[in-house]
Amino acid sequence: MPATFARADRHQALVLMSDRRLLREHAYVGGHWVAGAGNRTFEVTDPASGESLAWVASLDADQATAAIDAASAAFPAWRRFLPQQRSVLLRRWYEAIIAAREDLAVLMTLEQGKPLSEARGEIDYAASFVEWYAEEAKRVNVESVTSHLSGAEMSVRREPLGVVGLVTPWNFPSAMLTRKAAAALAAGCTVVAHPASQTPLSALALAELGERVGLPAGVLNVVTGDAATIVGRFCADARVRALSFTGSTGIGRLIAAQCAPTMKRLVMELGGHAPLIVFDDADIDRAVSIAVDAKFATSGQDCLAANRIYVQRSHYDGFCTAFAARIAALRVGHGLAEDTQIGPLMHEAALAKVAGHVEDALARGARLLAGGRRHEAGPLFFQPTLLADVPDEARIMREETFGPVAAVTPFDTEAEVVRRANDTEYGLVAYVVTENGARQRRLAAALDYGMVAVNRVKITGAPIPFGGIKQSGLGREGARHGLEAFTDLKFVCLDAA
Repeated sequence: MPATFARADRHQALVLMSDRRLLREHAYVGGHWVAGAGNRTFEVTDPASGESLAWVASLDADQATAAIDAASAAFPAWRRFLPQQRSVLLRRWYEAIIAAREDLAVLMTLEQGKPLSEARGEIDYAASFVEWYAEEAKRVNVESVTSHLSGAEMSVRREPLGVVGLVTPWNFPSAMLTRKAAAALAAGCTVVAHPASQTPLSALALAELGERVGLPAGVLNVVTGDAATIVGRFCADARVRALSFTGSTGIGRLIAAQCAPTMKRLVMELGGHAPLIVFDDADIDRAVSIAVDAKFATSGQDCLAANRIYVQRSHYDGFCTAFAARIAALRVGHGLAEDTQIGPLMHEAALAKVAGHVEDALARGARLLAGGRRHEAGPLFFQPTLLADVPDEARIMREETFGPVAAVTPFDTEAEVVRRANDTEYGLVAYVVTENGARQRRLAAALDYGMVAVNRVKITGAPIPFGGIKQSGLGREGARHGLEAFTDLKFVCLDAA
């Protein structure tokens, strides 16, 4: 049954929201809040406690097509909006998100589990993309071309693709929606979005704010329900001219195959398997702080998380001792507790994978220096864990972990560690800690990753082109490149003789 505010089992923490209208349980299609066919719903729960949060509409394939219909019908008028008009609406959306920051953060913590401080940071991050693309909307200019033909005037313009499908993940349920949607809307495209079924409430709240500030009906649609059903319809419909997906590499490959018959533009941010390399000229305390931040943000459930930590041998023992102490001190608990640093994992399969990686590494000779088992805070909590002396053949050194487990191993030479760091199908981000300026430049060039962070963790933001190489994705999000992904180039040659 669809849930109502009167339900006795409604999560008590929802009283922390000052604007309860932001909790929407219907999908948003064509400017209307829509129930699932036959009133079908699915439950959204708090991963920290298992308590019920909402019963959200589960739309079927025909309703997914109806959302595409709405976006297709809205596109001609939206593309005719002056860029300045689109900019004004995006700016209003940004301001509404900022005004609702605390409510949106509480809602995110309840459905995703991340600590409230991180949720607040994500809302700021999400809003920054809307603000950025509100400005970029005004900068999609016609490019003049010096003519190579006598009596001809030439220009190149960017035109919006049309309807764009968005598929967003559960680990960053607000920021991944705005990073994609704001770029598409600024370009003049309309959007059909499918949020992960574990965390649809953040996306629906953003749609509610979009409606309040006057986004025209059909311009932004949020389609909730079974991913295979809805995303399959996005892939098959030729009117969806582009599809932007954030998620695992395996699912990305399936989506790419399903999109091939309709020749869609693809933007994909897929799996990561980030190395973090600590050289012996680094300050150990600084290196440990970088490693904690790079590994344990979002409880390790982050494609940017440092999955393999390589430490030069002369620093190795000191680093492991200091790192273990910092990890053991991390505070685990419900995300609404202000001192929480590590929240729950998203579901049992995620916890089983983390536990399996620990067991496999120990069986292959790794040493357990901290944690290593489920945490008593609840069934989806895992202790912050440190594994040392992890061999390269261990699963955790070959697969993305997506949990609060750090794997550390020593290295001897720069050439050796570059080879080991690059020995993966992934290529999203790499971290380097060294004070040697020449080495910083060499590593930036030698590491096969779309992004390289030197002596810091925080590198992302609206102005930068986010994305990876190899099996970590296609295209870029953010910056002007994120908008250009949703445009086609049109060359115009005018006979001026």
